[in-house]
Amino acid sequence: MGKGRLEAFSDGVLAIIITIMVLELKVPEGADIAALFPLLPVFVSYVLSFVFLGIYWNNHHHMLQAAQHVNGRVLWANLHLLFWLSLIPFVTGWMGENEFVALPVALYGAIMWMAGFAYYVLARALIACHVEDSALVTALGQGFKEKASLVLYTIAIALSIVNSWLAFALYVLVALIWFIPDRRIEKTLS
Repeated sequence: MGKGRLEAFSDGVLAIIITIMVLELKVPEGADIAALFPLLPVFVSYVLSFVFLGIYWNNHHHMLQAAQHVNGRVLWANLHLLFWLSLIPFVTGWMGENEFVALPVALYGAIMWMAGFAYYVLARALIACHVEDSALVTALGQGFKEKASLVLYTIAIALSIVNSWLAFALYVLVALIWFIPDRRIEKTLS
């Protein structure tokens, strides 16, 4: 089956998730610069999550550009990914509102781990419905970045109990790893 509806639906869901996140940002009480300082943790968590959602959207787009078609398994794998991404506004707000204390930072990592795992499952489902020498299979390969991200999330979740700022730094590291769109796909398609 064609991939157009999957792409359109995913784009719509991601747009709604980002909209929900920005609506959670509250206007400060005062009109001076000092009124913004208490909102800094919320804003920092928002920026990180916005970057992550942008990364997912960008890589999802690239991956589907290489795909020729989808099947039912891919549709369910995509919904699995969107489910975990839909929880990002909640954990983003909780982490920022509580100024990056251990449990919200750990839950943020757990949701990001599940989203990363769901992305990996989606990639494998797409690979399974394409022939071995297709551009998609060639481009995605073994999924090193996906696996490395899951390892870093696991370390960060455990570390959040000891030092939530180091865990947050690992989340930023994962974002940096993925910030540049997946070149494997661009190279294969060009």
